[in-house]
Amino acid sequence: MTRTEKRHFRLFANRQGSTEGLKFLQLFDALDGQERYDEERVLAQVPAIKKVQVANLKANLYRQLLSSLRMYHAGHNLDIQLHEQLDFARVLYNRGLYQHSLRMLEKVKATALQAEMRHIVLLALEFEKLIEGQYITRSIRGRARQLSDEATDTVAHVGREHALSNLALRMYGRYLKIGHTRNQQDYEKITAYFRQDLPPLDPREASFFEQLYYYQAHVWYYTITQNFRQCYRYAQKWVDLFAHNQLMCEQQPMLYLKGVHNVLVTTYNMLYYSRFAEVLGQLEAYAADPDRRSNPNLDALLFLYLYTNRLNGYFMRGEFTAGLQLVPELLENLDRFRLQLDLHRRLVFYYKIASLYFGSGKPEQAIEYLEKVIQFKESSLREDIQCFARILNLIAHYEAGRDEALEYQIRSVYRFLGKMNDQQQMQEAIFRFLRNLGGIAPFQLKDAFIKLKDQLIRIAENPYERRPFLYLDIISWLESKIENVPVQDIIRRKFSRLK
Repeated sequence: MTRTEKRHFRLFANRQGSTEGLKFLQLFDALDGQERYDEERVLAQVPAIKKVQVANLKANLYRQLLSSLRMYHAGHNLDIQLHEQLDFARVLYNRGLYQHSLRMLEKVKATALQAEMRHIVLLALEFEKLIEGQYITRSIRGRARQLSDEATDTVAHVGREHALSNLALRMYGRYLKIGHTRNQQDYEKITAYFRQDLPPLDPREASFFEQLYYYQAHVWYYTITQNFRQCYRYAQKWVDLFAHNQLMCEQQPMLYLKGVHNVLVTTYNMLYYSRFAEVLGQLEAYAADPDRRSNPNLDALLFLYLYTNRLNGYFMRGEFTAGLQLVPELLENLDRFRLQLDLHRRLVFYYKIASLYFGSGKPEQAIEYLEKVIQFKESSLREDIQCFARILNLIAHYEAGRDEALEYQIRSVYRFLGKMNDQQQMQEAIFRFLRNLGGIAPFQLKDAFIKLKDQLIRIAENPYERRPFLYLDIISWLESKIENVPVQDIIRRKFSRLK
């Protein structure tokens, strides 16, 4: 909690004029001075609290804290305010003030419609029907059809919103599971699944959230199928939707930022640097705006999106050594936001840090962070990252001169891929090359690198074999070995030709 939130809580707890005997507040003060929970210290510090009371007091304190935070942040959360007004309407109804209750419900509906919160509109409509259906206001004759039509229309919108949000969520879950499509069978399966569950949508009649979830579902579908041009198109539609509705941009900043992030990721995958730099500048300006909303959730998302795309910018420019300056503050923020960020996010950051070290010519440090990825307990999480981390780990062992461990690493990766059933041509080619390295004379190395590079270029012509190159720029590494220059020099040369 922030200092002002704590101050508000103490005022909230003292709202009846006295804090004497409020043991939950005494418990709060005792806990506020601790970095780690120490029950024995609490009992020694507050003798009035008995050991048998601690569990109930903690539960009461938790409820009081949530109530205080709800009140403190209500001004920035319209849905909290609307639910509160629904509660007020219920109080008025219980008092027999039916017309007052109905007027309150009308205000709730109007505000909720403006904010595209149709689930709250539906709650207000159900309450209206309850009141009018009792004939106590003598207005049901003129209102019956109107309420019925309103409810039918609202239910239709809410139903489409749920269908589209469900599809978008399933597409995202699929991406977390396997990443990009691996073959024609994968493509046909995900396409059939997507089209079967995609409801028809008329943009002229669709609500804000219907359009948003429609765009989200397409972004994830085209990300999975590696159609980045279409992915960029729908990610931009996502952002434009907010640009044309400033109220929603203020009410739903997390969804707006997610759209901006998807534009950045897609332009990175397309190597469309000029647009990438433009949008990243907009994100940086948003983060630096002193008037923007701020809360732990929003701050965590800004950290995630800013650092992910700052790192991607260094990768595109080939500035791996310069990018290492971000690592200390990145690790510090990973610890700071450990409660907000899931394992998937941490895994991707470790992989990116390892890539920075590898590109900077520091394979030992790269191996250290690759091991963090490989040792993740949830091996099913982002199988593609798990796989390519192992491949990069093989190459890093070669670069570090750890020849004695190379054979073991190769066998280990083969076992992993055997379980995942995910051996692609690029992986097999690299394995064969590294396995045969011991039999290649030093003067033959350059020709061997050239041969492997030509082979991988042919492999990359297959759309379903391009996936590995999104995570591992093996071609640039081979060119660096052929020309005997740092890999970041090769990438900087390629960057000068980007649009």
